[in-house]
Amino acid sequence: MSQSLARALQILVSLGEGDRSLDELATELDVHKTTVLRLLRTMEVERFVRRDRAHRYRLGSRLFSLADTAREQHVVRAVAAPHLRQLNQKTGQTVHLAAYENGQVIYIDKLDSVQSVRMYSQVGVPAALHCTAVGKVLLAAQPKRQREALLTTIEYRQFTPNTITDPDALRDELDLVRAQGWAHDRAEHESFINCIGAPIKERSGRVVGAVSVSVPDVLLNYEQVLELLPDLLATTAAIAADYN
Repeated sequence: MSQSLARALQILVSLGEGDRSLDELATELDVHKTTVLRLLRTMEVERFVRRDRAHRYRLGSRLFSLADTAREQHVVRAVAAPHLRQLNQKTGQTVHLAAYENGQVIYIDKLDSVQSVRMYSQVGVPAALHCTAVGKVLLAAQPKRQREALLTTIEYRQFTPNTITDPDALRDELDLVRAQGWAHDRAEHESFINCIGAPIKERSGRVVGAVSVSVPDVLLNYEQVLELLPDLLATTAAIAADYN
């Protein structure tokens, strides 16, 4: 672990025990005050710490939002697990669970296909927003202002000839996703993979995650993948029922 990262984490642990002054943190870390101040300034800008009027440091609001996200993802993953297993066993295909986190869509669970073909996706790794089914589902679920802001910041990397590389085209696609309640990735991220995804909604209608089924075209073509949509929608509805 890098020395700076180790010290920043030690600062967070110390502040978790109570507020500290710059001098107190420097003493605890056994480093010069300028080193600690440099770390604190960066952490303050990113809202991991805050400084009060008495120039004492406390944990910042960013940690609270991250804690809420981590707690929610843990709950969604735990609730979804048996339903994902059932979908995986019934279809025999790769199943993903993803969640939205600070402008990114992150895979938080994955069950591999029973076939020998494996996908490169990994738990904890972001999914492309513009060309994956879970990315489209979770991007479409964001409030309009936030969604529009994200559309301007996406790197529209062309993974395959089918990848959407234009913000207006993606905007139209997201309108369709919201209207029909599911999304597809028709060989947009990997040229030999077709995928469908659907949202998990809590009682208020807020989307807390997305589930997808991904299939290599050597096993099923796009039209055959669409035949799995009823199973996918039944799975997300069952997860939502247990989550609520």
